[in-house]
Amino acid sequence: MKKIKAFLKKELMLTISVLAAAASLFITPPGKRLLGDIDWRTLGTLLMMLCVLEGFKQENVLRPLVSLASRLKKMTGISLFLIFGVFFTSMFVTNDVSLMIFVPLTIIIFRGADKEKYILPVITMENIAAIRGSLLTPFGSPQNLFLYGRSGTTAENFMLHMLPLCAMSAVLLVIFVLVLYRKDLSEPINADPSASSQQWLPENRVKRIAYLLLFGVIIFTIVSRTAYWYIALILVLGVIAAVDRGLFAKVDYVLIFTFLCFFIFSSSVAANKDISLLLDKAVAGHEYWWAIGLSQIISNVPASIVLYPFTDNFAGLIYGADTAGLCSLIGSLASVINYRIYVREYPGCGGKFIRTFTLISWAFFLIVVIPGYFLSKWSFF
Repeated sequence: MKKIKAFLKKELMLTISVLAAAASLFITPPGKRLLGDIDWRTLGTLLMMLCVLEGFKQENVLRPLVSLASRLKKMTGISLFLIFGVFFTSMFVTNDVSLMIFVPLTIIIFRGADKEKYILPVITMENIAAIRGSLLTPFGSPQNLFLYGRSGTTAENFMLHMLPLCAMSAVLLVIFVLVLYRKDLSEPINADPSASSQQWLPENRVKRIAYLLLFGVIIFTIVSRTAYWYIALILVLGVIAAVDRGLFAKVDYVLIFTFLCFFIFSSSVAANKDISLLLDKAVAGHEYWWAIGLSQIISNVPASIVLYPFTDNFAGLIYGADTAGLCSLIGSLASVINYRIYVREYPGCGGKFIRTFTLISWAFFLIVVIPGYFLSKWSFF
């Protein structure tokens, strides 16, 4: 019982989703409609992504990229490289995975080079980079994956609408880095390349190739919107079972169960006429602010699932969900992951992390929130 309590306390978002799903079943009793309303395609795609990206992490697939960082000799250069490494990789390997790759790398490099005072501001900007870089693609974040799947828009149209937010964020990140090192833009750093990059094992070459190929299959499945996504799921799981069966034990399934619970909650609430009518009136026309506000309570992924059935302005919902992570740790699961990585390395410094995160993220949020609101008037359809 103690282990269960400790797990639920650690996985607060899962706990909230389970309680929400359980409570919603009293609002609308479970039935065939509930099973039909669950987005099994999103859950299946998410499972494929989590498995393959765990393979990326285990086999250090992005080793050439991270080893390059330690060869840079100026703090501005290495910080921009790390931050934009997160920014661009998050578009393809999701925001949380990009942080898992680059935040530990940042800590290792800066700690080894006696630059620890820059760790918190830089990993906070990496957090912003993960949130704002991942918004460009349909598969950059879990909420994008869900909303893209429901929207019916093309990948090209999706990326066209997200590009202004992404480009503006890139420019702001450069400015933030220059402000951080304003006293000495040429401040040097001497990093140890061997400390930041694990060697590839020759015997695992087949695994690395398999994961890269499977990642291509997943991207095709998402972008093509093929009705045979379940065949891709069987293929991905089958190949992993053949080349690295032990990987299944390392995959973090919490996000999938969290999604499932919020699908149940959203479906049950939408099926209740009184609640549905109330939310319809409250949310319609105010999707941008609802997405930002609700995300501070239940995070942007579940907020997207809950609000989608009551949304008239799709752009407002997705722009709001992709901006919400700048307000607080709760706003995005990626921010929680970043926090976990830091406090694991610096126990007892959680308060320091939150103060720095809040100061820098809110400065960024206040700059982008109003332009994001006006862009949310640009209809996807």
